[in-house]
Amino acid sequence: MTPETVGFVGLGIMGEPMARNLMAAGHKLIVHNRSRPKAENLAAEGATVAEGPREVAERSDAVVTMLPGPPEVESVFEEMLEVAGGGTLLIDMSTSSPILARKLAADALEKGVGVLDAPVSGGDVGAKDGTLSIMVGGREEDFERARPLFEAMGGTVTHVGEAGAGQTVKACNQIVVALVIEAVSEALVLGERAGVEPAKILDVLSGGLAGNKVMEVKREKFLSRDFSPGGKSRFHLKDLGIALAAARESEVPLPVTAIVNEMFGTLVARGMGDRDHSALIALLDDWARPVEKGDGQARP
Repeated sequence: MTPETVGFVGLGIMGEPMARNLMAAGHKLIVHNRSRPKAENLAAEGATVAEGPREVAERSDAVVTMLPGPPEVESVFEEMLEVAGGGTLLIDMSTSSPILARKLAADALEKGVGVLDAPVSGGDVGAKDGTLSIMVGGREEDFERARPLFEAMGGTVTHVGEAGAGQTVKACNQIVVALVIEAVSEALVLGERAGVEPAKILDVLSGGLAGNKVMEVKREKFLSRDFSPGGKSRFHLKDLGIALAAARESEVPLPVTAIVNEMFGTLVARGMGDRDHSALIALLDDWARPVEKGDGQARP
């Protein structure tokens, strides 16, 4: 049975438009956000504002969470599991840890509460347009119950396996996105330094085997160097840390991922953590600057 009342916790860059799409699909929403004004935005459109995650869980048939990372997910789920009744469905759509996802599902099962880990790909554009790719881990019956909610927020909805599988696939996704951003950045910096117009480089690459979604979605950011955030660099650094931890657990080497992880770490250390992850090109721009005469050092 489709949940009648849906809770939503976490109304950031991704969460707010996702919640709005649920409302547009006819779902009654109870929302909470750490910063109350964001919740009030949705209240003006018909949502009910709750004081905290506990109240959301008490009043909802299903709750969607969209939070920064594992610590926030664990904290919010602890609150919700204290009060969630049997038959409640908790759906974490944050990018979090596969290990944590499996633990939360096991804890919830003891209380008769269903849990799905359902991270997304598609960025803020996909969240607004309702075209996200959603990868779901958890029990088949819980997935089918949540399907109408997913279809209101995403264009591609795939049940990928048991608890934790959704987060594992998201880690794989984040590896590919990070490495493609880095590769496109290298290509553009090389081409530009050699005197080729960057827009023409992207035009040519997009038409051949090198074509990819990253170049399509991030094109204007690569060209303008306007890094207003869609996916923040500090969050992608967090995501690669999750991927590397999962790799250690599975004894899988990820050598290039480790290098790009260090590059994102450098970007964050330079104060660009809240800029879009395409800002990785700015780091390569800096590294490509010539050494100033008499300076003896490249510019930072």
